[in-house]
Amino acid sequence: MVAPVHIESFLSMDGVCLTRLCDIRQAAAEAYASRYGVKQVSTDYREVLAAKDVDCISICTDHASHAQIAIDALEAGKHVLCEKALAASADDLQAMRSAAARYPNQVFSGVFQHRFDPVYGLVKQWVEQGRFGTLLTAGIQMRCQRTDAYYQADDWRGTWAKEGGSVLMNQAIHYLDILAWVVGRVDSLCGTYANRTHKDSIETEDTAVAIMRFANGTLGTVEASCSSLLHWDPMFFVHGTDGLIEVRKDQATRIEFEDPEVNALARHSFSSAADVEHLPGKSYYGTGHRALLTDFIEAVREGREPFVTAASACVAADLAMAIYQSHHQNKWVTLPNNDETMEK
Repeated sequence: MVAPVHIESFLSMDGVCLTRLCDIRQAAAEAYASRYGVKQVSTDYREVLAAKDVDCISICTDHASHAQIAIDALEAGKHVLCEKALAASADDLQAMRSAAARYPNQVFSGVFQHRFDPVYGLVKQWVEQGRFGTLLTAGIQMRCQRTDAYYQADDWRGTWAKEGGSVLMNQAIHYLDILAWVVGRVDSLCGTYANRTHKDSIETEDTAVAIMRFANGTLGTVEASCSSLLHWDPMFFVHGTDGLIEVRKDQATRIEFEDPEVNALARHSFSSAADVEHLPGKSYYGTGHRALLTDFIEAVREGREPFVTAASACVAADLAMAIYQSHHQNKWVTLPNNDETMEK
């Protein structure tokens, strides 16, 4: 579903040539090729990796296939952009981390486009400036609706082996990423999940909750369900001794600061951060895809790290998998202190 967003974003960039489309379904590859004027299609990604005129690949496949494609691409000398979730299992996630470390001169970026939404960047900036005072709590809610038909349309959805989970690994993962990116590293968490309404269509979770301890002392909460009557209603909040901001559907909807001047500045700044640019793809994708893909291309050209590195893109999947682990073990889970934090 997200492939057209990548295609149209790349086609809008100067000096970028889209040479090949690959899908395990020949008809799907040919349909997109016809729509966008791409001359070559394949059903085997290894043919793409062998092509001399390919510098970069963009991975928009099912979660479980990400790791092998990405690792093979790095080994073939290609730069890699990979959609979320970066992997469907902890072993694959670690394999991707290791591959990224082995090939430091190749750009390997994950797709978390909401980091480019101005509102979240501004919240992160205000957190780093200490404007919230002592951070007390932070959290996310993901209330959305996915039907049985949605899961039955693709055999990888709603499976542990191919999707790695459901609402946490697919819908809520964007806001798990924002939570860790804005607030900081999670030390430990305790969570649980259930399948409340999709028992005939998925083997994974449609509802989950968790509580977290961040390294900086903040306490966090996570609530997610794809069985909601609400089609798409994500919420993120940061709450400190001096201020509170709630962001719903990627717009700041509640701003409260104790200092009147800071409060007025916040209301003005976050109003200015409202992003109304129209971009391809579903409205709830946000407006950051084109900026993220542009950053990826510029990182390749400039020989630098991308804004969303593969290592930092692993963190959201780490959190989702830790919630699953906590559920199965019925205890708090300590998160690994990986070398790279989400400092950008």
